[in-house]
Amino acid sequence: MCFGDVIDFAALTALYFFVFFKKWRARGNYALFINTLLYIYLSFVFFFTLMPVLTSLPFIFDHSYVPMNLEPFIDLTAGHGGSAREIALNIIMTIPFGFLLPLVRTNLPLLKDRHPTFLKILLYTFLLSLAIELIQPLISDLRTSDITDLITNVLGGAIGYLFYLLFKPLTTKCLSALDKT
Repeated sequence: MCFGDVIDFAALTALYFFVFFKKWRARGNYALFINTLLYIYLSFVFFFTLMPVLTSLPFIFDHSYVPMNLEPFIDLTAGHGGSAREIALNIIMTIPFGFLLPLVRTNLPLLKDRHPTFLKILLYTFLLSLAIELIQPLISDLRTSDITDLITNVLGGAIGYLFYLLFKPLTTKCLSALDKT
């Protein structure tokens, strides 16, 4: 972990305590637990995909922007080492997002009804992944953007949502107990 990462985590921690914690705590133990869990998860996603951000901002225009690779699975078909591992990690990375997002009681426009559909979760997973892929090359010329990552991230969100559906009775029972405490 570098100095820039420490600054980013400090900013995320301050954001959590000064903006979100009180709001989520006021909505009950369930909201506090699930929203905090999702916040921690997203913080780690940002750590692995974008950080350091704040210390990189002054240098955004000091390197060339490499456009997104739009050939799906080119690294895998070309036999580049580590491409299968990268695909697996991108799928695994967004499984928690597909699982946790339906549990969040939120004011997100597409989730207001609190009955998230498969397509809604796919859309939010796509938007999260697209934002990461578009921002990565801005932060550093060492980071690249790839359509394969976008595809595999959405697949991970879909798998996470299927886990959500599979474990919904258990999670509903466990998490509703939080509201009673």
